[in-house]
Amino acid sequence: MEADHHSERLLARFGRRFEAGDVLFEEGTDANEAFLLQDGRVRLIRRVGGAERSLRVLRPGDLFGESALIAGAERTSTAVALSAGAALVLDQSTFQQVLAANPAVGTRVLGQLIRRLREAEDQIEILMLRDTKSKVVVALVKLAQHSTSAGPVELGVSPMELSARVGLDVDTVKRIVQELRDSGYVRIVDERVEIPEPEALRELLGLLGVRDQLRGGEEPGAERGRL
Repeated sequence: MEADHHSERLLARFGRRFEAGDVLFEEGTDANEAFLLQDGRVRLIRRVGGAERSLRVLRPGDLFGESALIAGAERTSTAVALSAGAALVLDQSTFQQVLAANPAVGTRVLGQLIRRLREAEDQIEILMLRDTKSKVVVALVKLAQHSTSAGPVELGVSPMELSARVGLDVDTVKRIVQELRDSGYVRIVDERVEIPEPEALRELLGLLGVRDQLRGGEEPGAERGRL
């Protein structure tokens, strides 16, 4: 209850509410405030060439816009609210005050940064893969690894969130997930992905890895079969 009271006090003092479609900050503008999402969902996007690419979909507890904690930084992405919600809005000075007065916030932020580093390492590995199906399967396997469930694993990830993780457009991700569902490797439960047998998905990943190695050794123009 005490933690809830602290959260309410912080939100009353530093909170900002928003509606779906609101732009919280834009790429290329001065970064003056960091955000700690309390409620709702926010999408980070970046312009690549003439197209917009989804980077992450944020949920309550996520820290974003943290480049504002470095003097003179600019926004490297645009944050758009996907639903109504609220966030703590902290400039450099306020952030230091909050950390000093609320160690629990500091613990949350540290956990966020550690998780972000792990996700960045996973994403680098995924982006190095050439095969689009392998990208999606690797992402699903890594997400399943973080679950403590002994049976089927339900992942709290939507196609939009998955597309941000693997660097593919949403339609491509939906097509691959459909293929995996048709083959029995995944199920869709309330628009979320469920993996009925994680070991079967890992075995598929092994087969895809073999296929990728075989493709890498083929001469240009050689006929390529599909598993």
